[in-house]
Amino acid sequence: MIEHFDPRRQANSVDFAKDDFSKDYGTPAARPGAASVSVEIDGITLSVPEGTSVLRAAALADISIPKLCATDSLEAFGSCRLCAVEIEGRRGLPASCTTPVVQGMKVTTQNERLAKLRRGVMELYISDHPLDCLTCSANGDCELQDMAGSVGLREVRYGFEGENHLDKPKDTSNPYFTFDPSKCIVCSRCVRACDEVQGTFALTIDGRGFDSKVSAGQDEAFMDSDCVSCGACVQACPTATLMDNSVIDHGVPDRSVVTTCAYCGVGCSFEAQMKGDKLVRMVPYKGGDANHGHSCVKGRFAFGYASHPDRLTTPMIRDSIDQPWREASWEEAISFAAKRLKAIQAEHGRESIGGITSSRCTNEETYLVQKLIRAAFGNNNTDTCARVCHSPTGYGLKTTLGESAGTQTFDSVMQSDAIIVIGANPTDAHPVFGSMMRKRLRQGAKLIVADPRRIDLLKTPHLKEAQHLPLRPGTNVALVNALAHVVITEGLEDKDFVAKRCDTDAYQSWRAFISEERHSPEVSEPITGVPADAVRQAARTYATVPNGAIYYGLGVTEHSQGSTMVMGIANLALATGNIGREGVGVNPLRGQNNVQGSCDMGSFPHELPGYQHVADPNARGRFEAKWGVQLDDEPGLRIPNMFDAAIEGTFKALYVQGEDIAQSDPNTQHVEAALRSLDCLIVQDIFLNETAKFAHVLLPGSSFLEKDGTFTNAERRINRVRKVTPPVAGKQDWEVTQDLANALGYPMNYAHPSEIMDEIAALAPSFAGVSYEKLEQYGSLQWPCNDENPQGMPTMHALNFPIGLGRFAITEYVATEERANRRFPLLLTTGRILSQYNVGAQTRRTHNQHWHNEDVLELHPSDAELRGVSDGDWLGITSRSGQTVLRARISERMQPGVVYTTFHHPGSGANVITTDNSDWATNCPEYKVTAVQVEKVSQPSAWQQRFNAFDQTQKRHLAKAQQEAP
Repeated sequence: MIEHFDPRRQANSVDFAKDDFSKDYGTPAARPGAASVSVEIDGITLSVPEGTSVLRAAALADISIPKLCATDSLEAFGSCRLCAVEIEGRRGLPASCTTPVVQGMKVTTQNERLAKLRRGVMELYISDHPLDCLTCSANGDCELQDMAGSVGLREVRYGFEGENHLDKPKDTSNPYFTFDPSKCIVCSRCVRACDEVQGTFALTIDGRGFDSKVSAGQDEAFMDSDCVSCGACVQACPTATLMDNSVIDHGVPDRSVVTTCAYCGVGCSFEAQMKGDKLVRMVPYKGGDANHGHSCVKGRFAFGYASHPDRLTTPMIRDSIDQPWREASWEEAISFAAKRLKAIQAEHGRESIGGITSSRCTNEETYLVQKLIRAAFGNNNTDTCARVCHSPTGYGLKTTLGESAGTQTFDSVMQSDAIIVIGANPTDAHPVFGSMMRKRLRQGAKLIVADPRRIDLLKTPHLKEAQHLPLRPGTNVALVNALAHVVITEGLEDKDFVAKRCDTDAYQSWRAFISEERHSPEVSEPITGVPADAVRQAARTYATVPNGAIYYGLGVTEHSQGSTMVMGIANLALATGNIGREGVGVNPLRGQNNVQGSCDMGSFPHELPGYQHVADPNARGRFEAKWGVQLDDEPGLRIPNMFDAAIEGTFKALYVQGEDIAQSDPNTQHVEAALRSLDCLIVQDIFLNETAKFAHVLLPGSSFLEKDGTFTNAERRINRVRKVTPPVAGKQDWEVTQDLANALGYPMNYAHPSEIMDEIAALAPSFAGVSYEKLEQYGSLQWPCNDENPQGMPTMHALNFPIGLGRFAITEYVATEERANRRFPLLLTTGRILSQYNVGAQTRRTHNQHWHNEDVLELHPSDAELRGVSDGDWLGITSRSGQTVLRARISERMQPGVVYTTFHHPGSGANVITTDNSDWATNCPEYKVTAVQVEKVSQPSAWQQRFNAFDQTQKRHLAKAQQEAP
């Protein structure tokens, strides 16, 4: 039995008869708002929502009914017959999982008749099941074993002499789990989990009767099928048929800690299940408000990087990047860093140093880094990776809606009638939310995808209605203006909403602008490449359904008009009244686990925590009083400005916590030149990443499993991160930052991250009601959480906007300067893939490499044929910025004239060829539009050859330091 830590058990105000997430109630809860009915079960009278199954009602009263095919994450199936009960006035013995309660029902769950039936059922199951419990990997954690004991099975009369399935071979093709069909009881739970929860439909029951068996695809190995390794089938399996390889190797875990995943912006809650000091498996936590017990391959299985041999465990220092590293104590390394920072400021001035916060670290750690920069460095030279991903979201939504964050919960999509997805790939980049979206699409919601590439969401099984708008890269604003033009000129706007909730003057100005014929779908078609009829159909679909929702990603923000496009999306939502209730909204899909939090915590050079401008004397005064220093009232340098200033010689030192700017930022050669120009680069991370190879001070970081704190996901949900194992280097990240501040002469003396959150709550109005105590009570909170919203605000802008009235913005389409021509006839765009995460530093150190061990260039067959390219050829890709070499993959997912790649492997050099063009308002790079030419080649590019040489040199430096350490 695993000892579960339930984060909500500490709260007296929670009714644990309804919220015990370590318990399986057999079937899902009844629909919200259902009327209550009174039933009697085994003489106990209880009131439950109408529609509740008898099985669940009994479980709510702590009455246990044996079950095998039933679990509360899946709809009732009624195949195992183990949960049969007697109901007064009804014939036979109905299955309690498929029988809903009704008023006055009287149920008997235990008597001799039922006991005999259940023993007979179990006997049949066991007659075709290996009796190897003592050596089975599920021993002690097997529902079949538990149920055999529960029904009192003591003998099996049928023996194994007849035909059986005990000799079926195992499928070990998947690196994370094993499929052993000899132990399968054909309960269908794995198949139903794949269908209902994940939505992939990769599994099926093949054959009939005795020949029935679980099959992946067309009787394929798991790795050859459509299985995406989300783990839903493994989690649903009641036996050892589908079992984590880590459990097979290390045994069943005996305790767990609830924490939050450190991959994408969905923010899934997990039980980190331990055996001794060994993390055995990560199991999605049913009480997770963002994921409701589901997961993806990264969160579920790719946690091995935390114990990888490549982990940095000892601080390293050196005077020059051409020298080998030298191991140092924490005290020596911190002192070394502090002395160099002080010396640089003494020689070059207060503005000559700065720092970059992490979107992977906790809110508390990010808050301390920007505090260090403002209070100890004495300037506002702080920035974060949101600069290169979602900074246009902050600008665009702040301008139009008054708050720079998404408006909804993820669950809100289940009320949507039409869903627009623009420049996002949820099933790859936000897979758990992608599964939820697919569920709503199977229920009948209409889908509109605006993307140059045909994403997997368009291939959703049982999808009712879908429209793909395959626009040319760089023409987003022209498309959104055309959609809005149709809404206005065809009278599809929500006039009441606009009149009551929006600024009249701004609306009238925008209305006149958007009504101009130049914004019509017909005029825009030659620009966007999207047929006018398709645009009109999409606009009518979105504007005429009861609830229309927009979800967007980096395909919106990473453009020269990223901020304009975000405002265009907000205009469309305002005009149709799709703001302020369930099922609608403007929803940015944040990429990294805490990119929302890094913005909330004041990582930008112009904003203090809580999006308070540094020029605001009242806000600044509160921070000055709390921090005990005078703060600069001028915005500091953004990341691109830091690079330019470093090359110019005026910016000399940089502290980077948990970001790999050398791989993730555009125009790699420019970034490398900036890093080489620094007199002191301090990198705090868990691996020797590409940025760390240019560092003078290496400070080991701690993984999410080794720290306490909070993450804030894409729906503004603040989730607790709880320490599962001790930090391998002895310190959590916040402690390292605190040590550096103290060494610089600015005192920081926090004893626990909860104290840092208390300070955040005292200074950031949207976090005023947040505390660790309240997070333990409610599980999670969505900011703003304050006196007006003590339990947070799931849906924003329901009654008003922070700026009073919604403001329409003029969104003039300006063509990007990065255009295709005869020399560079193709347009390159970039994105992510399911198995890898961002720069790949974590996932590349796991078995996820089995799925994606290199970045490739996708190109359309017509472009390949024109150049004589075959699948797998090496292609030189040349842009105005540089050249790299990738392997070709011919795919019809791309439209002719557009090529696509990912950026998960540093040696691929995807950002060698991206330009330094950027958004006009925020400097967010234009990753999504790069004009290129491709040709067959036979050797790596010059940059790749230099990269490989430098990479090997720095690894040798590190290895030498580690070997020479005492």
